Amino acid sequence: MGKPIQELVDQLPTGGLTISMLKALDFVAPGEWQNTVGFVNTIKSVTGEDDEELIQQIGERAIYLYNDSSQGYQTAMWLYQTVDGTDKVLGAAALANKVGESIPLLGFLNSVTPKPDKAQTIDLSLKVVAELVAFCQINGIPGDSIGDFVGALGEYSGESLMRLVALVCIDGLIPLGPDFINKALSLLNQTNPQELEQNTTFKGIQDAIPGGNAASKLSFIGESFDSVKGWMSGLVTSNDLTPQKVVHNLQSFMEFSDDKLDYLAAFLDVSTNYYEHTGTQTLVRRLIERAVAEI
Repeated sequence: MGKPIQELVDQLPTGGLTISMLKALDFVAPGEWQNTVGFVNTIKSVTGEDDEELIQQIGERAIYLYNDSSQGYQTAMWLYQTVDGTDKVLGAAALANKVGESIPLLGFLNSVTPKPDKAQTIDLSLKVVAELVAFCQINGIPGDSIGDFVGALGEYSGESLMRLVALVCIDGLIPLGPDFINKALSLLNQTNPQELEQNTTFKGIQDAIPGGNAASKLSFIGESFDSVKGWMSGLVTSNDLTPQKVVHNLQSFMEFSDDKLDYLAAFLDVSTNYYEHTGTQTLVRRLIERAVAEI
C-alpha cells in the first residue's frame, strides 16, 4: 500500500505543466473539469455539505473503503500511477514551476527522444486497458468486463472525461497523427508478444491485465482498444479534432514549432502526469459518493 488516499488528494498540485495542459484541452469538453484538490475540499465539492461533523464521517468512511484490501480502489490507484510513472526521465520541475508563463520548449526538445510509432501505440493502448481495469476495480466488477466499460464511456464526465480527452489528444493525435485510431489498430495487429514484453509500461501493469500469458494479454489489449474506437472516433469527429488544432491550444502556454510534434509528444509524456492526476480525482470522487450512500 502506498500513501493514504487523503494525503494523495491533499498533495495534488494546483499549477504546473500538467494543469496547464489539461486547461488548454478544455475546448474539447468545456467546463467539464475543475482542478479540485484537497481531501476535505473534495468532500465539500462532491457533496455540497458544510456540516463539519458529517464531512468528518464521510471522510472516515471513504478512507476505510480505500484501505479495505478486498475492494479494488488501491489497485485502481496503482494503475493510474503506474501508466504515468514508467518513463519520467526529464527533470521538468523547473518548467512545472513556471505557471502562467509561456514556456519555450525548443531547447528542451533536444533532451527527449520520440518513441517509434509501435512503442507509442502500445503505450496508448495500455492506457486504455488501465482505464478499463481501473473502472472495473472501482465498480467491483470483473476486470475483463469490456462491455460494461464501453457502455459507461457515454456517461463519462468531469475528470474522467478530461482524462480520456487528454488520452486522445496527447497520446493519440499528436504523436500518431489524425488517423491514429486505424494506425494504432494496424500496428497492434503487427505486434508480437515478445515486443509487448519489452515495453516498460507493460512490465509495470502486466499482472493486472486479464490473460494467462503475453499472447493472451496482447489479444485482450487489442480487443479493448478496438472496443473504444467508436467512442474515440466520435470525440474526434464531433470536435473536429486535428493535431494542429490541439497544438494551437497548447501554444497558449508553450512555444514550439509545428514540425516537431513527435518531440512535443515525447516531452509531454515525460513531463506531465495527467493520468495519475485526474485518476486520483476520479477515485476519491467515487469513494466519497459511496461513503455518502453508506453512512
